[in-house]
Amino acid sequence: MTELRNVEADLSKFRLRVFAASLVVVLCFTLLGVRLAWLQIWRHGELLEAAEANRTAVVPIVPNRGLITDRNGIILATNYSAYTLEIQPQRIRIPLDKVIDELAKVIDVQPRDKRRFKKLLEENKTVESLPIRTKLTDEEVARFAANSWRFPGVEIKARLFRNYPWGELASHLIGYIGRVNQAEKGAMEEWPEAQQANYRGTEYIGKLGIEQSYEEQLHGLTGVEHVETSAGGRAIRKLRSHAATPGSTVTLSVDIKLQRLVEDLYGDRRGAFVALDPKTGEILAFVSKPTFDPNLFVDGIDTENWTALNESIDKPLLNRALRGTYPPGSTYKPYMALAALETGKRNPQQAISDPGYFWFGGHKFRDDKEGGHGSVDMYKSIVQSCDTYYYILANDMGVDLMYEQMHKFGFGDITGIDIQGESKGLLPSTRWKRAAYAKNPANQKWFAGETISLGIGQGYNNFTILQMASAMATIANDGVKMKPHLVQKVVDVVTKQQLHSAVHQAMGERIAKAENIETIKKALVGVNIEGTSARAFQGAGYTSGGKTGTAQVVTIAQGAKYNASQMEERHRDHALYIAYAPAEDPKIAIAMIVENAGFGAQNAAPIARRAFDYYLMGQYPGEEDIALVKKGQATTPVGKPRAAAEFAWPPTQGTTSAAASVGAASAPSSP
Repeated sequence: MTELRNVEADLSKFRLRVFAASLVVVLCFTLLGVRLAWLQIWRHGELLEAAEANRTAVVPIVPNRGLITDRNGIILATNYSAYTLEIQPQRIRIPLDKVIDELAKVIDVQPRDKRRFKKLLEENKTVESLPIRTKLTDEEVARFAANSWRFPGVEIKARLFRNYPWGELASHLIGYIGRVNQAEKGAMEEWPEAQQANYRGTEYIGKLGIEQSYEEQLHGLTGVEHVETSAGGRAIRKLRSHAATPGSTVTLSVDIKLQRLVEDLYGDRRGAFVALDPKTGEILAFVSKPTFDPNLFVDGIDTENWTALNESIDKPLLNRALRGTYPPGSTYKPYMALAALETGKRNPQQAISDPGYFWFGGHKFRDDKEGGHGSVDMYKSIVQSCDTYYYILANDMGVDLMYEQMHKFGFGDITGIDIQGESKGLLPSTRWKRAAYAKNPANQKWFAGETISLGIGQGYNNFTILQMASAMATIANDGVKMKPHLVQKVVDVVTKQQLHSAVHQAMGERIAKAENIETIKKALVGVNIEGTSARAFQGAGYTSGGKTGTAQVVTIAQGAKYNASQMEERHRDHALYIAYAPAEDPKIAIAMIVENAGFGAQNAAPIARRAFDYYLMGQYPGEEDIALVKKGQATTPVGKPRAAAEFAWPPTQGTTSAAASVGAASAPSSP
């Protein structure tokens, strides 16, 4: 049977379908056109920039770090170029330990290198690459280049390394640089955008001393390099670049020869020594013993060395000159005497009778001289260091009046020196005690008996050697306190323009009457002529003023006598000394401590004498004399001193001038 079809109906359906399909096609092309217009017109600039970014890469150029020199141009911190073998952890697809083991078959990788790498990996999880070996030889570079195909994610890079040519010398002062850690990265995120941009590509930052405090000047300005890259991200050619600006040269006021002499004289003993120019506040020497080698930290210190430094009972990482606090002992007496004159509690002629002790509240405060000093006026109290005189004076003054007078010298307050980390020390008062024992009201009350020992620099008194040096310089400068500083100038190595020059800043007005200061200075000169340190300055070619001190470390039971030979070494008294010279026109003032060494006259003053001999007369002690001073066995200089010109300096491993290092501070080209 033949089926009848409705042709018109079929055609109508077909036309409808064609129309629908046409609409879909037109709509699709319309969408494509709109999308094309959107991309080509409205987003043209953005996409062009993105495409250019895919074709090119912007690479930061890290600037050469600035040099640090002493006042005479001797280089204390510089740079050298070398190759490092680095691993990019994010590109490693097999266990890192296996990669390192395989690398060790090609390049010498020691266990300490592995420990350091793991330590860096823990501290810097977001860093692109970390060194497994530094300072590769040419032979090692060639050997790895031949095997590099075996180690994806491992490459050799050309780097600049910080170098401290004199090793441990002045390490606490200079400081060191190290890799930026996570805490520092977090702090950098709070920086202004321009400052953050200047640290792109920077992996090292100053951690201590001048390196930390003058980081901005030493870092320089980061440059940029635009390079064309392949689809795989490999650099093909350099398109354009903006060179980095090297960091500025920071010149210190320190005389590194004086610094070295003092460090040599300390030997293995612990302590601190600060010398400064009383008229300007320039620091001439800034010694903390023992020291450490800052070069250990540049690549990331290994666990073995870190443990040795961090757990040492001698605390070599502690900057004793800046952060260590000590009782000043008898070096406090000249300031007590000046305070007595200023407040009218004493006059120079007023005398006491010293039986060798002072009774107060049922406690016998002993003088160091059995039987006492007899009749003692102010001059004799300083020259012969009479404790009884100052026991009585402290009782007459009271703690708060003492605080008021001593605070003028800067005791118990920071000096404002231009490196970070300074301790305030402790100058006690009734107000301080109430605050210190706020959680224990029973101990807030100040007892009159606590005042007595303050007069001889004991009790709660605790100051830094920097504070003591500043106070001594203030007296030497006729009562005008100058702000201490370490940096003399900062110079742009490109333009040679001086960016910063130290300002010799007086900290207020004269702190005491001229006639009262003159009375104290006369007594200080007497100490070195006929007093406790006379032997140390016998035969000196100049006149100086000074005061010895011996500070208790542990309290001796009442009635017991101090016997160093029967005490543990770290419980013995500290030896202190403060001084200035020449007396008629002071050019140098010092404060120092030799920990647990005993009498200041025997173990501290001899070091100051030889420091003065060098700085004022250009004389270095002979080797025999240095050896005896280290042992505390030489007071008056032994043997013939050497002229400064004859002294071997600089050591053979160093560079002697800034000009010699500037040009050598660029990195090698990549291998």
